[in-house]
Amino acid sequence: MEETKERSAVVDYLVYLAVRVVVCFLQALSFETAMQLASFLAWVVYKVDKRHREVATENLQKAFAGKLSDAEIDALVFAVYEHFCAVLIEIVHIPRKLHLQNYKKFARLHDPARMMEALLSGRPVLFVTGHFGNWEMAGYALGLLGFHSHAIARPLDNPHLDEYLRSFRERTGQKLLAKHGDFENIEKILSEGGVIATLADQDAGQRGLFVDFFGRPASTHKAVALLALEHNVPMVVFSAPKVAGTYRLWAIDVIYPEDYADSPDPVREITQRFTTGLEAMVRQAPEQYFWLHRRWKHAPPERRKKAKPVAA
Repeated sequence: MEETKERSAVVDYLVYLAVRVVVCFLQALSFETAMQLASFLAWVVYKVDKRHREVATENLQKAFAGKLSDAEIDALVFAVYEHFCAVLIEIVHIPRKLHLQNYKKFARLHDPARMMEALLSGRPVLFVTGHFGNWEMAGYALGLLGFHSHAIARPLDNPHLDEYLRSFRERTGQKLLAKHGDFENIEKILSEGGVIATLADQDAGQRGLFVDFFGRPASTHKAVALLALEHNVPMVVFSAPKVAGTYRLWAIDVIYPEDYADSPDPVREITQRFTTGLEAMVRQAPEQYFWLHRRWKHAPPERRKKAKPVAA
């Protein structure tokens, strides 16, 4: 057992070194050249990554049932690969390219009044977003502007890569909280009026709360709504789409938990509302959404029962 663990540690470190070499190579290129390389990389990954390509195709068929042809869906899947390969290059170059003096070249606040009202209210704030646009750019840019936040994320299995990514994310003041095991710190930050950001569009398993997403029930984590209600935290539904080459940091909706004081099921209503907000932003630019993960991995229990064949 110890030899297996030792070999795993060696492999983890070798993978980390390989990633650092690739990052150094990409950073040595001009940003424009690196972006051209991203297009080629997208084509290669699209051809090789059959499993995720099929997942994305299935997801898009469900989301846009009867609205897109097979050819249009295939083109959209390729555009997804193009977008996220470009995002990878942007993330690698952000520390060297993005500064307080030139941030508007890369990211702009869209309708800043709504977001500023929440951030400057003196109350804690819960930013809720999805795997859309470039959420890493958004966190980096907000930190650069002086709005320091804590992001909830699952640590990477490779400890060396996890520490490397953490150092990038925390460069402008953003701190990371573990998705599992940091609940006390999360509550403490909210009780002290802090800002927390989380991705809320991942499948939550069979025990998740099923709400409507693109007309289909999608298992969604209810902890986000529970935190907002328990700590009376305004929830900013946030997105960072790329528009004409610049990322727009946009507060799509602001949800105040006190508005649901008389609701019979506030957790479900809030969860549905922020999920609807996330869907609205994805509809504007579906090629910028991470369709490669199985958003409808689980079905509601009653639907699974109906799907079982009747015994003869």
